[in-house]
Amino acid sequence: MMQLIRVARLHHATVLCKPLREETVGRPVKYKTFDHMNCSLAQTLNIIGERWTLLILRDSFFGSKRFAQFERNLGISKNILTARLNTLVEEGILTRRTSKEDGRTDYVLTEQGLELQPVLLSMTHWGDKHRPHPRGERVTFVDRETGRPIQKMGVRGEDGRLLAPRDIRATAGPGLETD
Repeated sequence: MMQLIRVARLHHATVLCKPLREETVGRPVKYKTFDHMNCSLAQTLNIIGERWTLLILRDSFFGSKRFAQFERNLGISKNILTARLNTLVEEGILTRRTSKEDGRTDYVLTEQGLELQPVLLSMTHWGDKHRPHPRGERVTFVDRETGRPIQKMGVRGEDGRLLAPRDIRATAGPGLETD
């Protein structure tokens, strides 16, 4: 039976994740992926946790579609960009489409990819708050229809109440393997 380890304590509730293997518990181990962890965040990091990936996604949300656009905007090497784009396509975050205009490849956000927008907005708002520029926000996000700034991201309960971090606790879900 595989032992479970505690990874965090939130309001007296223990959050559990499946460890690597029993023989690795307590020893630092380097891994290239988090496949060994039964944790949604770890599985998400397998896809978007590599260096440059979030910036590629940011540029996708800002309208970049072409390899050359990403390369120019980010100053990223061709081999790294190729690897990151391939991963995003393989994982269903981006799709390759042939442009009707010139026959070149466009990288377009899929529905799965579009669902990452709140994550990127939250991270940007966090950066504006905790790593601010002296003159203020670097980018302002606005409602396309009204042109007015959007509200900062927050977590709401089922009743619509805005929740603070201290109001939230993690509990084991049905997908947590306990043996």
